[in-house]
Amino acid sequence: MSSSSAFSEEKGGSSSVGEPEYGHDPASGGIFSSDYKRHDDLKEMLDSNKDSLKLEAMKRIVAMIARGKNASDLFPAVVKNVACKNIEVKKLVYVYLVRYAEEQQDLALLSISTFQRGLKDPNQLIRASALRVLSSIRVTIIVPIMMLAIKEAASDMSPYVRKTAAHAIPKLYSLDPEQKDQLIEVIEKLLADKTTLVAGSVVMAFEEVCPERIDLIHKNYRKLCNLLIDVEEWGQVVIINMLTRYARTQFLNPNVNETLLEEGGGGEKTFYGSDEDEDEEDEEKEKKAEAAAMAKRKPYVMDPDHRLLLRNTKPLLQSRNAAVVMAVAQLYFHLAPKAEVGVIAKALVRLLRSHSEVQYVVLQNVATMTIKRRGMFEPYLKSFYIRSTDPTQIKILKLEVLTNLANETNISTILREFQTYIKSMDKDFVAATIQAIGRCATNIGEVRDTCLNGLVQLLSNRDELVVAESVVVIKKLLQMQPEKHSDIIKHMAKLTDNIQVPMARASILWLIGEYCEHVPKIAPDVLRKMAKSFTNEEDIVKLQILNLAAKLYLTNSKQTKLLTQYVLNLAKYDQNYDIRDRARFIRQLIVPIEKSGALSKYAKKLFLALKPAPVLESPFKDRDHFQLGSLSHLLNAKAGGYQELPDWPESAPDPSVRNVEVPEWTKCSSREKRKEKKVEKPFYSDSDGESGPTESADSESDSGSGSESGSEESRSGSESEESDEASMSEEEEEEDEEEKKPKKRELKKPMHESKSEQSSEEEDRKRERKGKQRQSESESESEEQEESESESSQSESESDSESEAEVKKKKKAAESKPPSKPIKKETKKEKKEMSLLDLDDFEPTPSPQVTPVNNLLSNSLVTDLEGLSLSDAVLSPATIAPSSALKSYELLHRITGEGLSVEYCFSRQPFSPDANMVAVQMHFTNNSASDTKSLHMEDVKLHSGMRVKEFQEIELLPAGETATAVMGIDFCDSTQAANFQLCTHTRKFFVSIQPPVGELMRPVFLTENEFKKEQGQLMGMNEITEKLTLDAKCRNEHTIVQRVTTAANLSRVPCGSDKECRFAGRTVTSGSLVLVTVASREEGAAQLTVNCEKMLIGTMLVKDILLALTQ
Repeated sequence: MSSSSAFSEEKGGSSSVGEPEYGHDPASGGIFSSDYKRHDDLKEMLDSNKDSLKLEAMKRIVAMIARGKNASDLFPAVVKNVACKNIEVKKLVYVYLVRYAEEQQDLALLSISTFQRGLKDPNQLIRASALRVLSSIRVTIIVPIMMLAIKEAASDMSPYVRKTAAHAIPKLYSLDPEQKDQLIEVIEKLLADKTTLVAGSVVMAFEEVCPERIDLIHKNYRKLCNLLIDVEEWGQVVIINMLTRYARTQFLNPNVNETLLEEGGGGEKTFYGSDEDEDEEDEEKEKKAEAAAMAKRKPYVMDPDHRLLLRNTKPLLQSRNAAVVMAVAQLYFHLAPKAEVGVIAKALVRLLRSHSEVQYVVLQNVATMTIKRRGMFEPYLKSFYIRSTDPTQIKILKLEVLTNLANETNISTILREFQTYIKSMDKDFVAATIQAIGRCATNIGEVRDTCLNGLVQLLSNRDELVVAESVVVIKKLLQMQPEKHSDIIKHMAKLTDNIQVPMARASILWLIGEYCEHVPKIAPDVLRKMAKSFTNEEDIVKLQILNLAAKLYLTNSKQTKLLTQYVLNLAKYDQNYDIRDRARFIRQLIVPIEKSGALSKYAKKLFLALKPAPVLESPFKDRDHFQLGSLSHLLNAKAGGYQELPDWPESAPDPSVRNVEVPEWTKCSSREKRKEKKVEKPFYSDSDGESGPTESADSESDSGSGSESGSEESRSGSESEESDEASMSEEEEEEDEEEKKPKKRELKKPMHESKSEQSSEEEDRKRERKGKQRQSESESESEEQEESESESSQSESESDSESEAEVKKKKKAAESKPPSKPIKKETKKEKKEMSLLDLDDFEPTPSPQVTPVNNLLSNSLVTDLEGLSLSDAVLSPATIAPSSALKSYELLHRITGEGLSVEYCFSRQPFSPDANMVAVQMHFTNNSASDTKSLHMEDVKLHSGMRVKEFQEIELLPAGETATAVMGIDFCDSTQAANFQLCTHTRKFFVSIQPPVGELMRPVFLTENEFKKEQGQLMGMNEITEKLTLDAKCRNEHTIVQRVTTAANLSRVPCGSDKECRFAGRTVTSGSLVLVTVASREEGAAQLTVNCEKMLIGTMLVKDILLALTQ
């Protein structure tokens, strides 16, 4: 039965086999046949008692809908099966109802009680489908029922149902906007949801219903930042766009000082250059005001929450979804400090390999970015070269980008490209290329003449469009220096006979009129020719003929008086009222009669005033006031539903609004059984997510609270369920410690209280300080540890700017706390610490790391003591020496160098002129009998992206003497060699410097929690693990640390386990994090783990460290 019915269904005819089939093809005549038997077989199957037949019928109906066929007449037969017991049938019935409920509202309303029952179904898919159907019935009568259903679904156990509830919110809001207040309550509830499935949908509902309620986001900000990586792609786009607007209202502009300097360039001059003296005075006043504003402005310190957003969105630049990459790019463009925006360039260039639609959107945004941040895309210039297969609109956008990127260094390459493009068959593209050449010529004075000559050559082109466009561009270029180019004006005057394009004819006439004194013989003749053809010209040309006549009448009235009157008479009776009006106006102005007013005296000044040369600007110049990536930006017009990007606030709003307090029940001791269990971190875990680097730092910068609020809030922030357990188990361990030590309980007591009020915090801290004289050293150390952790966990930008002040504060703090234990133990610890540290004396240290060795202390206390500074001596740079001598490499042998030998080493000092460069120290020795003069570098050959800062020339190196110089090389995070010539006054030597991978890093200081969190985010392909057997001499902790830090410029990270050594650093150029862990096992076995964002660097580093540890 089913096969025959399937056949008849396909044909769309009746179900009986013997009858001829009538299809819906108009040629078959079936269009006039009765349609009452249509779908009868499906209706029979839906009415049968067998679930298998119903399921078959529903599958075929859903297939029809998928193919775009109308199945609405089956609605009564389908809706009866809502109450079907079979779950598979029920699911398909709901799929059908979601599609047709809006069209067949009356019939759907009859089954509303069934949908309500469906909301209580044990199957989550049925509950979600019932809610979806209910929200698809667009009838105001059932608004209260929908509201109730949404509220219930928002509290559902299943994240899928909660997600559906979030989808239903905008539907209900569009049906009845008066429900807004109740819906906001539901949104607030769903925003607190911890699952990634719900996050994107509820933020979408928030954007639709109440985008102005920023206060709902405060408490959920850190959670959204940390969940972002795991949300589905379209949810990521919505969240990123919302967080961009949020950040613009809550954080300070990171480029505030730079924008002030840029604006200080002086205001625009008036159009005709009048009132110059007044302008100068105004400019001076403005400069003074700006200087005062700069003096008042405090040095910028980035909010840790701002840094959290930038850090958590950066990995999404590698997303496979172009919309996500575009969203992150616009976030970085609008929010990141200028130095960090560059990371988005590579990701956007990658998108240019995608479909033409994606290319179009990306290029629109790149064109806007290149106007303000040109340097960002300069390394990728060749990616914007035009292919013959590109569609016209892509070609024109690429031209726009190339023109924006043009500067003195690359203009010759770009002009060679443009030269090729002019030969294209695509006329629109050729016209755009000629305009681009014009823009390059106006922006870069050095190539103006070259461009002008090239454009003049195009005037002899066969193609009229090319000639016309060239004329228009030449006209603009000639305005800059007309006196030099009277030949070109004469040449263009001859073209009036041939060129028919109105805009080009108008441009030539304007040029001749404007500079008629340069061509006094030709101009009247051109007017004569134009007067002949006046009636047949286009309006734009007629207006320019009138202008030409007026200008010639004023400068050469003898020859042109009658011609001008003739032209004015023709214009007087023209069909176009603009031309008639212009003719009357000009006649009154230049032909004085008794009635004419006072203006006629100034006719010459009006017509022959000096006009400023036009500025050829990019059409994308002012587009950045729209949010990048938005439809409004694409159209350059405000689209419906677009929300303006807010301006940066003048002063930072209170950051404490984003702090989340821990509810009391999380501290309940009912979970004590889990105390001993080790909680493993999930993939991309953020168990320390908001805690370490964000909240502790935030609370410190906000209220000045030291250890208590920092460590308390660090627990309050964790949002994932696993991280909740982890943080609870940590708390319980601490509570266990409290039971053992009553004194310690007194110290930690304030940690269990709310830290929202600053005053109570300060009182608590005062109480603790008074009691510190009586406490044992371990207690003072644990307090000091927490304080140092909260300080060191701030974002890098903050620690850089404030490090010196922090070090001074901590020195004072260390002096003010007299140790109560004997000095012997302390010196032992200090010696141990000295051997473990590998800090260069140039690096400001927020908290020097130490691994205390004390068997009497419990494990949790050992963890408390990590990162502790024990004495003032530890902080003084003099006592911290590099663990090993720096390795030297030979650059030039004394035999090859004819007596001159050169060695170099990587000094591991920051290179002050440019932080992105590796400092290379060079040691010159003159072994010859004669003096060496003028030691310098020439002919530097580098791979793309690399840069070199040359050492200062050594004018004289006497025989037998030595000299040292420092140069900087940006290796662009690669181990490719920098090649150059080392020159003396007589000879040149070809040399090259190739860095080991370990020298491409700089040490960073992380707490244990930060290290674990960052390691959790660099799993999968970013993690390399190798097993090894340690060399017999390398089985103690001290030697492992020494060898690893010799192989790579990393810093030690504190660790609770004495079987594990951890190290951290960032690559010098891109700032990519590098984490190294060496875990020792029995009998010299060990495991080396390297986590790095750049897989190539990670692979090379593993080989180098393996070699160092097994030698």
